[in-house]
Amino acid sequence: MKKVLVSGVVAISLAATAMMASEVLATVNGKPITKQEVNTILKAAGVMYDQLNPELKQKVVDQAIERQLLKEYAAKSGIDKSKEFKETLEKIKQDLALEVWMKKQFDSIKVSDKEAKEFYNKNIDKFKRPQTVHARHILVKSEEEAKKIIEELKNTSKDKLKDKFIELAKSKSVGPSGANGGDLGYFGPKQMVKPFSDAAFKLDVGEFTKTPVRTQFGYHVIYVEDKKPAKTVTFEEVKDKIKQQLKMDKFQEVVSKKAAELKKGAKIEKKI
Repeated sequence: MKKVLVSGVVAISLAATAMMASEVLATVNGKPITKQEVNTILKAAGVMYDQLNPELKQKVVDQAIERQLLKEYAAKSGIDKSKEFKETLEKIKQDLALEVWMKKQFDSIKVSDKEAKEFYNKNIDKFKRPQTVHARHILVKSEEEAKKIIEELKNTSKDKLKDKFIELAKSKSVGPSGANGGDLGYFGPKQMVKPFSDAAFKLDVGEFTKTPVRTQFGYHVIYVEDKKPAKTVTFEEVKDKIKQQLKMDKFQEVVSKKAAELKKGAKIEKKI
């Protein structure tokens, strides 16, 4: 429920801003057709106007022009006098009224720095981050292969070790990260399977595992590129996010309270 309400509120302000700033791609009888409008049409296809090649851009703009012409024709055809049009318009008006009302409620809510700090202090455990490690790995199918790789790394000078590891990962690893030099980025102690995580966190920066690490995926050789100690995120780092979340919570409370009041005075008949 919260996500639906919030998305509706945010959508109004974002849409209005985007329409004002959007690039005009064409005009039809003086009516501008903007990139924002075209992107709305393209949304169902999962693409954006700027991602299209010149030929497709032209086709999409032509379709938008045709759509605008048909809209103008429909408006002049008298369709607005029909029962179906009036019923649909009334529903749209009610939906729009709700969206505008919710936006006004949302915009009126204020959250102070003091409130945010109190939330931070009461929920300090939520802002603790565990130690993380930045590691690379080479995944092979057999222990023998892993041992050969380890021997090759042992015979590599320390200043060339990282480059050698990346080279071997690209040529020998069967894992999806192999193409990227085995890079796994930063991860916490519980983000990887236990044998892999235990081995990685025992290594110092610049070290690699001297024995193969076995998991259900195969045999790994692990190299640690960097480590970050456990830390508590400071209030200043998360203040804005906390204030936004508290504002969302207050907004939800206002809407839920109003809905409960309205239910008491409404005649509601469920059909299920």
